[in-house]
Amino acid sequence: MTSEPVPQGCWRALQEHCHQAGLLDMRLLFRDEPDRFSRFSVEAAGIFLDFSKNRINQETLGLLFELARTTQLDVWIERMFEGEKINHTEDRAVLHTALRRRSAAPLLVDGTDIIPQIRAVFERMGRFVQAIHSGSWRGCTGKPITDVVNIGIGGSDLGPRMVVEALSEHAVASIKSHFVANIDGTDLSRTLKVLDHESTLFVIASKTFTTQETMTNAHSARQWLLEKQGSSADIAKHFVAVSSNRTEVGAFGIDPLNMFEFWDWVGGRYSLWSAIGLSIALSVGMDTFECLLTGANAMDEHFRHAPFEKNLPVILALIGIWNRNYLGAETYAVLPYDQRLHRFPSYLQQLDMESNGKTVGLDGLPVAMKTGPVLWGEAGTNGQHAFYQLIHQGSDLVPVDFIAILEDESGFAEHRKILVANCFAQAEALMKGQTTEQALAEIQQTVARIRDPEVLARHKTFAGNKPSNMLLIDQLSPRNLGALIALYEHKIFTQGILWGINSFDQWGVELGKQLATGLLGEIDGQLRPERHDSSTNGLMRRFKASLG
Repeated sequence: MTSEPVPQGCWRALQEHCHQAGLLDMRLLFRDEPDRFSRFSVEAAGIFLDFSKNRINQETLGLLFELARTTQLDVWIERMFEGEKINHTEDRAVLHTALRRRSAAPLLVDGTDIIPQIRAVFERMGRFVQAIHSGSWRGCTGKPITDVVNIGIGGSDLGPRMVVEALSEHAVASIKSHFVANIDGTDLSRTLKVLDHESTLFVIASKTFTTQETMTNAHSARQWLLEKQGSSADIAKHFVAVSSNRTEVGAFGIDPLNMFEFWDWVGGRYSLWSAIGLSIALSVGMDTFECLLTGANAMDEHFRHAPFEKNLPVILALIGIWNRNYLGAETYAVLPYDQRLHRFPSYLQQLDMESNGKTVGLDGLPVAMKTGPVLWGEAGTNGQHAFYQLIHQGSDLVPVDFIAILEDESGFAEHRKILVANCFAQAEALMKGQTTEQALAEIQQTVARIRDPEVLARHKTFAGNKPSNMLLIDQLSPRNLGALIALYEHKIFTQGILWGINSFDQWGVELGKQLATGLLGEIDGQLRPERHDSSTNGLMRRFKASLG
């Protein structure tokens, strides 16, 4: 399936508007529009979005909404939710939204209703989680499970790891969660050192059960258990699989009855909602996992049915398009002011950059505009003492998404006041900036003697007019976290549609994997210089020499 032609007229109209409107000074916009905050904010599914601190006016928004309509975004949304194979390069439906559907209405993929399949897997997950938490599932020596190790990589690691940390306050007291992803043996070694093999469960998360990093770590963990316990029959008590490859799971030694299935219409970076979320359910309980799904479904329903003018994912996406394609922003920062969300930017990096880091359109031709920007970020206020200098006074425009949780759940209410005050202050400072005249007046009032106050004032000048969004959430509940994740999923999908690219494949990561397989075979054999450049040959020789 290919897209409709990209509506060049809308892009040109936005370009003309950008030239006419200039930089749109937000300070003047706020001065002249007393109701700007109320007109440029919207709330849904437990999330409040203030997008008033952007270089936009009503005309900008009108043109952006027209772009969305002309691109037939509403049609593409329905195509996704109804299970059409919009991932055309892999001939797959894109139905992570089906995993969190609360309705039992049939949803057909290749003529089969997938809803009963989904519920059947979740029911099996629930029974298994209950068995672990109640102690009825025990290790090979009769000890209850106390530690769960998720072995996966990419979407099989980033999403579950982020959610488990974000919902740590909901964790079941008897279970400690661990995650191993890196092929670097240090990652696995450090984890195994703190574990008791008699009470450890490994969750091997790999759709194909052939992913190199995951299966290398899994086999090493298996060997560790065998060295400790000495019987391959014990594997079934300490390993379960999340996969679609029953044959490979059985060959590993895992009882296929302990394999939790997911499907090819679940993309890796969208898979935390599937059985890949088993490690989440084991950490916080199946009921809490279901609340996560419920929150995501609330955002799904909002995205699917709300008019574009009140649609959170659509508005975030369109503002991102404006900042990227018209204001020239090469990167953007996601800055959650809550330590529980400190892994959220890392999770979004895969979700965004693996989805929209493309230069080929749905028609197979080069894309005519810049697509996915670089995403980065860190938890506030830590980031303020690291990279905010560049955002405020650097030479590149860096739009920001601030995320603030309003209610304190730590028991240190004063800390929350300071945290949120800093969040709001940074957004205001980015918008307002400080003129040289203001800086000079401040210097003259506070500094008794200074040799050249005018020079210092120029160093203390902030250009301001830096765009940001503010996302407010009352509590970091499982439901609200689910809605937040789904918000960004749909934002990224929307941008992919507007750019005319496929947000659901990732061919760019495959070439390096293929070359690595070849190089691995040469490490223990003879180098083949004709296959490689002089740099790769030289590096390989140095590595082989280090092996002795």
